[in-house]
Amino acid sequence: MHPMLNIAVRAARKAGNVIAKNYETPDAVEASQKGSNDFVTNVDREAERQIIEVIRKSYPKHTIITEESGELAGEDEDIQWVIDPLDGTTNYIKRFPHFAVSIAVRVKGRTEVAVVYDPMTNELFTAVRGQGAQLNGYRIRGGTARDLDGTILATGFPFKLKQHSPAYFNMVSKLFTQCADFRRTGSAALDLAYVAAGRVDGFFEIGLKPWDFAAGELLVREAGGLVTDFTGNHNYLSTGNVVAGNPRVVRSMLATMRDELSEALKR
Repeated sequence: MHPMLNIAVRAARKAGNVIAKNYETPDAVEASQKGSNDFVTNVDREAERQIIEVIRKSYPKHTIITEESGELAGEDEDIQWVIDPLDGTTNYIKRFPHFAVSIAVRVKGRTEVAVVYDPMTNELFTAVRGQGAQLNGYRIRGGTARDLDGTILATGFPFKLKQHSPAYFNMVSKLFTQCADFRRTGSAALDLAYVAAGRVDGFFEIGLKPWDFAAGELLVREAGGLVTDFTGNHNYLSTGNVVAGNPRVVRSMLATMRDELSEALKR
């Protein structure tokens, strides 16, 4: 196993234990609002602390970028660990059992290692660049759909960026006439992992943060899929506008969405 993947898995499982343990005792979960419709809990912070501790023990000089603590600069800025300790916090607060730990390792701007761990199902999605994607140690591949006919698409509403609602719902409406159905589960990290595993055929969302999709992006790529922004380019790292699926599905999604994009979503 890739040494950094080994540490990422250890960190994800440790965080997952914290998350699962507190799920059983909801009275111990303290939630607060950090922005519009954006929540954080003491469990997010404790899970993040455990992840950082595991990484620092093995790689004290690496830089760590986390959702809750921001950037923890290390002496080695070429290697960044990009972490979401609990992707799907709102689900967690509501006791809707669908959320994950997401950890990616970027080396000189390129994602090399990815882990998405669902502590409720004990499903561990992993990838190393150039070595394929796995679920609990078994190789996974994305779906084989040739176009949108019969596909299941995952998405997330732009609940933090409601100014994009008109364009978003126009895109959903256009896509819905061509696909079979939609899933909206509340965790972008798991949505992307599910694309990699062929459980859903495609995914799109507006305005994600790097820690939401850094690991999932590599999972999709290593499972034979494609990740782009809404114009088919690779600007999603700065915009957070992400489309993912097998190449044919992505091409069909982009063609369908094109006419509904506002100027802000074409960047």
